[in-house]
Amino acid sequence: MGATGPPVAEGTEPGSGPERPSGLLDVLGVASVVLDAEGRIVLWSPQAEELFGYPAQEALGAYAARVMVHEEHLDLVRKLFADVMTTGRGWAGAFPVRRKDGSTRLVEFRTMRLLDDQGDVYALGLAADQSTVRQLEQDVALSTRMIAQSPIGLAVLDTGLRYVSVNAALERINGVPAEEHIGRTIGEVLPMLEVAPLEAALRHVLETGQPLVGHPTSGRTAADPHEDHAWSVSLYRLEDALGRVLGVAKSVMDVTEQRRAGVEAETARRRLALIADASARIGTTLELDRTASELADVAVPELADVAAVDLLDSVIGGRRSSADPCEPAVIRALAVRADNAPEAMQAADPPGQVARYGPDRLVTECVRSARPVMIPQVKDEDLPRIARSPEAAALLARAGVHSYLAVPLIARGEVLGALDLKRIHNPLPFGEDDLLLARELAARAAVQIDNARWYQNARDTAITLQRSLLPTHPSVTGGLEVASRYQPAGAATEVGGDWFDVIPLGEGRTALVVGDVMGSGITAAATMGRLRTATNTLASLGLDPAVLLEHLDRITSDLDHSIATCLYAVHDPRQRRCLIANAGHLPPVHIRRDGGRELLDLPTGAPLGVGGVEFTTTVFTFDPGDELVLYTDGLVETRSHSLDERLDTLLGLLDDPARPLKEVCDLLVRTLHHPDNHDDVAVLIARARTED
Repeated sequence: MGATGPPVAEGTEPGSGPERPSGLLDVLGVASVVLDAEGRIVLWSPQAEELFGYPAQEALGAYAARVMVHEEHLDLVRKLFADVMTTGRGWAGAFPVRRKDGSTRLVEFRTMRLLDDQGDVYALGLAADQSTVRQLEQDVALSTRMIAQSPIGLAVLDTGLRYVSVNAALERINGVPAEEHIGRTIGEVLPMLEVAPLEAALRHVLETGQPLVGHPTSGRTAADPHEDHAWSVSLYRLEDALGRVLGVAKSVMDVTEQRRAGVEAETARRRLALIADASARIGTTLELDRTASELADVAVPELADVAAVDLLDSVIGGRRSSADPCEPAVIRALAVRADNAPEAMQAADPPGQVARYGPDRLVTECVRSARPVMIPQVKDEDLPRIARSPEAAALLARAGVHSYLAVPLIARGEVLGALDLKRIHNPLPFGEDDLLLARELAARAAVQIDNARWYQNARDTAITLQRSLLPTHPSVTGGLEVASRYQPAGAATEVGGDWFDVIPLGEGRTALVVGDVMGSGITAAATMGRLRTATNTLASLGLDPAVLLEHLDRITSDLDHSIATCLYAVHDPRQRRCLIANAGHLPPVHIRRDGGRELLDLPTGAPLGVGGVEFTTTVFTFDPGDELVLYTDGLVETRSHSLDERLDTLLGLLDDPARPLKEVCDLLVRTLHHPDNHDDVAVLIARARTED
């Protein structure tokens, strides 16, 4: 970049008088301090007051080391001060200082010896906040490097619109050496260029301070005198820290090739970008409604002013769509988007609503024929075939719909529905390029929509199976009041492994079971169902809990290498006790009626299915009003917290033994089930009934 002195304000010549001071020193906030030979402060500037926090009346006469430097550096500072005063050599460095308010700040010092006319020795200290100094240094270095190496032409003009400096890129653009720019106007440097509009823009920026970005300019320069070029020029007013106007910065980009490419190439690039954007934005989840919304969001406003994503209702239900062109289409709207078109939004089917479209409707024609339907110029007689009702047709007419396009959503050879597009504000009718783009978007989105609907069906199936295998139990059984909750996982592949059970036994006793089959999906749910059935059968035999788990262990070993954890407890109200055995499960919580609560210290045991492991029965007192809380690991395990921390949180929530059990279940699931933990949750709480 060409170098010159600082810009001179218009009407000011060198030597004509003092200029206003620069704001740079104000930015640095340099503090000045003068010390006598003993190190006492004799002069203290206002900037020193601000930097160190001591007013002049407190600082003057004090030893500088105790006011200006952190205590731990006192000895070193005294030595450095003595060296400066003895040798006359200055010193520079940084020390942390403790300000009057107790805060610490890193300060950069410059110290030098002074002599007065009497031969007395003093020390001058200059100090500034180091972070401010470093920031200014970095800003200057960055600006210099960027300007020198930028491929964009950059220049600074003074308030008289004469060049002060230019970089190498602008030299190449103008075909004029940097030194021949300095002190000259744009018209003098570029005589072949029509500069009046550009100079008018420069004056406007100079006067108002409003930047001008992307101003188009064209013409010829000495770099290529026989060819017109086009440039994009941006202008910014320059001011110092005090607000004084220094001039204008100008950036110049040669955009000739882009202009030559023309509107057609630009449109092609824009549409390729839209397809790439669609690939990234559509199908971010396996939620059907959200995937449809993502498709509509991509289409508006880039391709259409109104977009609707409609699916055949049979497809959503997991059935194959009918291909009979004579039948009406039963369609469910999944998403609608519009760009500033409220009347068109009113005319659209609300998301979630099911509507029957007759064979004469264009969307029916689209889904039945599996072919696009396009009406470049919509006429009044076309609107009834587009809209869902005469009232909706009137709304579309008032909205100004003038072009229509519907493309089928086809995945794996099956028509799922249609992408419905309308133009209102965009004056261009849909054309063949739009049709190709819409078909590409529909093809990409249809696969994601199909994945989402099958995922949703699979998840619904797994949840239905899981819920069908879980028990329904009365709120009171034997000597217990019981409540439970089951929360399925967020993903279809992770549904299915957790279960609980409440099994009435003879003589008022009740068995409580909670377990978790390792694995997920329908297979885990089926295994859980078999284990639950086996547990119920074994419980009817009145087996000791440890013996029952041994039988379950052998059964589990035969179930395709399945592994499961399980807690089995038997409550005996007459003896006021519980017998419990653990097969690799998390410990239950025992809450006493006086409010005391603890995790039961049980022998953990090995999970069911390991084989050949003995289990232990533990007996503990369970008085009327006591509670037992059983749960699966999905309630407390997360990726970001330790298990001990989560178990402590669980105990903290169980702080009210009088709270209704259903409320306790809801509180635990609502508070503890972490969104990042994609696992089932089962909670079973039993409270020993008090005697009537």
